[in-house]
Amino acid sequence: MSAAPASRGKLKIAKLVVIGVGLIGGSFSLALKQVKAVEHVVGVGRTRKNLNAALRLGVIDEASRDAASAVRDADLVLIGTPVGQMPEVMAQIAPALGAETVITDGGSTKQDVIAYARRFLDGHFERFVPAHPIAGTEKSGADAAFPELFRDRNVILAPQPETKASAVRLVRSAWEACGARIVRLDARRHDEIFAAVSHLPHVIAFSLVSMLAKRGDAAALLGHSGGGLRDTVRIAGSSPEMWRDICVANRVALTELLDDYMDELEIARSAIQNADAAALSEMFERARDARSRWLLKKHA
Repeated sequence: MSAAPASRGKLKIAKLVVIGVGLIGGSFSLALKQVKAVEHVVGVGRTRKNLNAALRLGVIDEASRDAASAVRDADLVLIGTPVGQMPEVMAQIAPALGAETVITDGGSTKQDVIAYARRFLDGHFERFVPAHPIAGTEKSGADAAFPELFRDRNVILAPQPETKASAVRLVRSAWEACGARIVRLDARRHDEIFAAVSHLPHVIAFSLVSMLAKRGDAAALLGHSGGGLRDTVRIAGSSPEMWRDICVANRVALTELLDDYMDELEIARSAIQNADAAALSEMFERARDARSRWLLKKHA
């Protein structure tokens, strides 16, 4: 075990294991390779096709279908699978983890992942650092990965009271080596925030496409669509498996927000039905102004 956090010099990870070599896991590997912060990367996945692509593209140096054997002697393990697969992954790797191996994840929900880690990682929980990189595209798989994905993006860390400071330093240093900014956040608050700004928009996009696709004239409708629909539903091209798991995991916060959103839609529906131009103007202007303020703050 020879991983050295940046606080003790240049980050050097002898062996990184990425379980789930997709957009997040693959980009994490490529970013660390680009800055020469990792010597050897083992990728673990379910499909030979994706692992072969990862090898061919230099995302990983070695492929494995056996997570337990792969994590032996690892300095750092990133679990980059959909959150619904994490309990099984954690149960598989726990008996094989080294006494100093640090484990982290890239899941979009945190309370459930932390609960899984407490249950399945056993004595290794103190070296588990919950994380969520706020970066992504609608693409998935090893061939979607690129090293700049995390540059100037936030990565949320949600360490627990038991989490070792040395584990947090290593994970923090790894993400900073990828070009990311680190933000610490309580797990419950994390799930509330991202239910609103990430999970709800994905549900809306998927639902809109699903509604249009069910219509008998779907081909004609989509054939005449332009930038408005394309921009609105871009994220509906994301992994259905991943977003299914996220929605189920964060269902309490997400259901409350869906109720609020449906109330807002009902206000719009009523105004349209009653030809209430004033009410529509008020809603649209309020939304446009809020968006403008958000963009100004974001790019300040």
